[in-house]
Amino acid sequence: MATQTITRRQAWILAARPKTLPAALSPVIVGTAFAFTDGSFAWLPALAAALGALLLQILSNFANDYSDFFRGADTPDRLGPVRVTSAGLIHPEEMRRGIIVVIGLSALVGLYLIGVGGWPILAIGVAAILAALAYTGGPFPFGYYGLGELFVFLFFGVAAVCGTYYVQTLTLTPPVVIASFAVGALVTAILVVNNYRDVETDRRAGKRTLAVRLGRRGTQIEYVALLAFAYAMAFVLWLFLNAGTWVLLTLLTLPSAARLIHTVKVSTDGPTLNHALAGTAQLALLFSLLLAAGVIIG
Repeated sequence: MATQTITRRQAWILAARPKTLPAALSPVIVGTAFAFTDGSFAWLPALAAALGALLLQILSNFANDYSDFFRGADTPDRLGPVRVTSAGLIHPEEMRRGIIVVIGLSALVGLYLIGVGGWPILAIGVAAILAALAYTGGPFPFGYYGLGELFVFLFFGVAAVCGTYYVQTLTLTPPVVIASFAVGALVTAILVVNNYRDVETDRRAGKRTLAVRLGRRGTQIEYVALLAFAYAMAFVLWLFLNAGTWVLLTLLTLPSAARLIHTVKVSTDGPTLNHALAGTAQLALLFSLLLAAGVIIG
């Protein structure tokens, strides 16, 4: 849609990047499934974990929009969706207030989860908020130095799955940690597509993402490796951690993964890669749903 026809409400929805939000629920679904099978399902902590995950994803998206505007990374030739601050749809001061509001809401949810899970949740929550802000902001924006994938893997994969399980059980188990690696790999693959799409404009803007450092071929290999790693973790759960054969329900998503790999391999145009980005988010969610189902059935 043309920017002049976008309403204020639509601008804030664009800033939240709704296509990335389903993936934020993936780790909560998996962590809750393990808690359920271990007889410790608690609906209120699970719901709070889901809300917290969504708020942290929105915070990361808002902060990225805001910081990239000031660093000049969102140039007019960028191939991705509209960035509302650089497009003038939301004033930088308004976006800053929006970031503060999301931090406040995240803190409120966090206070409840800290009451349930104690200091480990406090440490994870504070680190996640700081990391979301520092991704493209602050004195060392690690997204500009090729560290974005590590941040996403750790906070939106490992910490999210393990944290969701922990607030319901107050413990951790090896299968939960392995499952968090699988989810983390798929969620990280979303960022890989995003950076692959923007590799040329990021290079010109001085944004040294891992995709810029690896180049297109290297980023394609990274994407395939992350998807393959996720499926390998499902086999580890089955073969070595007694999670049951049903966790291999995740293999039903292989055709979708193959199509996405083909798209990333042959396409460089923005609209096609935007679809691949959304498709990767959907893959992460479907994989997580099937993994959760397999864990519960098995």
